[in-house]
Amino acid sequence: MSEEAAVLDLDKKLNQYFAGRVVRKDLTKLIKEGANVPVYVLEYLLGMYCATDDEESIREGIERVKKILADNFVRPDEAEKIKSKIRELGQYSIIDKVTVKLNPKLDVYEAEFSNLGLKGVPIPSNFVKEYDKLLVGGIWSMVKIDYFYDEEVRNINPFSVSNLKPIQLPNMDINEIFEGRKHFTKDEWIDVLIRSVGMEPTQLEERVKWHLLLRLVPLVENNYNMCELGPRGTGKSHVYKEISPNSILVSGGQTTVANLFYNMSTRKIGLVGLWDCVAFDEVAGIKFKDKDGIQIMKDYMASGSFARGKEEKNASASMVFVGNINQSVDVLLKTSHLFAPFPDEMANDTAFFDRMHYYLPGWEIPKMRPEFFTDKYGFIVDYVAEFFREMRKRSFSDAIDRYFKLGNNLNQRDTIAVRKTVSGLVKLIYPNGEYVKEDIEEILKYALEGRRRVKEQLKKIGGMEFYDIMFSYIDKETLLEEYVSVPEQGGGKLIPEGIGKPGHVYVVGQSDSGMIGVYKLENQVVSGTGKFEKSGVGSHRGAKESLDTAFRYFAANCKSISNSISTKTKDYLMHISDLQGIGLTGELAVAELIGLCSGALDKPVLESTVVIGNMTVGGTISKVEELANVLQVCVDAGAKKVLIPALSAVDFQTVPSDLLVKVQPIFYADPIDAVFKALGVN
Repeated sequence: MSEEAAVLDLDKKLNQYFAGRVVRKDLTKLIKEGANVPVYVLEYLLGMYCATDDEESIREGIERVKKILADNFVRPDEAEKIKSKIRELGQYSIIDKVTVKLNPKLDVYEAEFSNLGLKGVPIPSNFVKEYDKLLVGGIWSMVKIDYFYDEEVRNINPFSVSNLKPIQLPNMDINEIFEGRKHFTKDEWIDVLIRSVGMEPTQLEERVKWHLLLRLVPLVENNYNMCELGPRGTGKSHVYKEISPNSILVSGGQTTVANLFYNMSTRKIGLVGLWDCVAFDEVAGIKFKDKDGIQIMKDYMASGSFARGKEEKNASASMVFVGNINQSVDVLLKTSHLFAPFPDEMANDTAFFDRMHYYLPGWEIPKMRPEFFTDKYGFIVDYVAEFFREMRKRSFSDAIDRYFKLGNNLNQRDTIAVRKTVSGLVKLIYPNGEYVKEDIEEILKYALEGRRRVKEQLKKIGGMEFYDIMFSYIDKETLLEEYVSVPEQGGGKLIPEGIGKPGHVYVVGQSDSGMIGVYKLENQVVSGTGKFEKSGVGSHRGAKESLDTAFRYFAANCKSISNSISTKTKDYLMHISDLQGIGLTGELAVAELIGLCSGALDKPVLESTVVIGNMTVGGTISKVEELANVLQVCVDAGAKKVLIPALSAVDFQTVPSDLLVKVQPIFYADPIDAVFKALGVN
């Protein structure tokens, strides 16, 4: 079947199984540009009058919707004109957002109109019973208002509601979704969801579709913390602003504890208690006026509760952080970490970032262009929003357990994060719970990747505490363990491919902070009197001593390597670069000895090679601590070969198999053996 035919077939299916619940998305764009009404109101009207695939009926429907909006939609600046119209005609229909409260003194329900500006308007109780959302947050409705002024009876509102019809879904039958889902394949259903948020799936790569689905997870999963950083213009905040009446976008980032969590003076809960999802636009600007703001936020992100005053409050709102990355991802990965755009008070707070369940790679989503917006059928936005809201009451976090076990590198926080992501994606793609092992495996891999991206950055910020990043899952049937990696770790390598210059050598070692870093040693040999000059070392004692050890060993043993090396008629200049900016290491002696010999012999080190291990001035080689972590850093940096002390061979059983296949180990027994092997001399 051609792509065109498949699209038409999907449109037919939607109109067949979800009649009146779908709308052609280009119609929304047509009218939205001229009317300042929420998308969900507009699409409800379009769903009533244009939910068909007959062109003639659609044209008539559009005219009708335009007329309804022109005649009945209340613009705030025309409120007085509409009130006058109601008075003069005695009765008039309007479209506005209606909220209802009970007035216990008079024992009547009273309506408040958002744009019309009327309050205390009596409304019959049968509407309130039928549409209980009127009492919680209000509903956009088509309302018939009567006007009757009785001179005899004072203090009675002359306005009253005689009829009310919601133009948002007042309630929904979730079984309709469960039943309808059975008629669609997985790929068709994903396309339907993506069209429902206004995008055209046939123009998007498979991976981008998954990213767009993940943006919806905070709307279906309670207390889900997600972060998306990427270039401008990729639609990061669109979903949270336009698509759901249940989420709020905090623009500008400035907020208070009272606004977000709990106001002590009014005793009212903040945004996290009123909305399903609170999204922060532009993370770089997040600022709390209160000192304890970030602490309370961390508490809430970890447990879904926070303490204010004497009591503890619970809420279920998800937290989403979106922002822009101004540099390329390669540059950020080399010089800093992917959480760098966050404000300074958060940027080095590992406890805050550890609470993120997923890091969505915004740089993989293309900038929005006209062809990415769909003109095919999708669910009415309000219908989707109600479906999402209903799914928050369910959980699929145990979906993994039937088929898989998580690997031992995942701690409790990692496990919670992965389970939440899996649960959210299952709710979206398999809401009726009908899935097979392969379906869960696909979701699980994607969930592990996003949490590992968080962990990779924590490793860069917090060092050894976060070194267990080898995320994996185990198939319960076959007991095979699969490892999941992060795509961007492969790009922008610190160690470039190709042969380097003579005297240049890469080394990986542990810094004072406990983090494992990548360093470049550049040696130059010039005419002189046998001096050894170092730059880039600063006041690091360990690095200085290690480099001096190398030069002393070199001076004493260079003739064993080659008679052509002279230490009396040459000066040796050395510069060290800390490629990740984490502080120098004292494990440089073997690498520097190789660098000195490489420079003196004018012979480059083998391509993409890293040296690990250290030695004493007498040439005794020391064993490498934490070999698996050190090798992981070598692989992440782009090494293809690693020179390893023979002593460390016994520790290879601690190294995961997927790491071993990525790098070629070259064992050396003593310093001179290391030099020969590094320079490729047999």
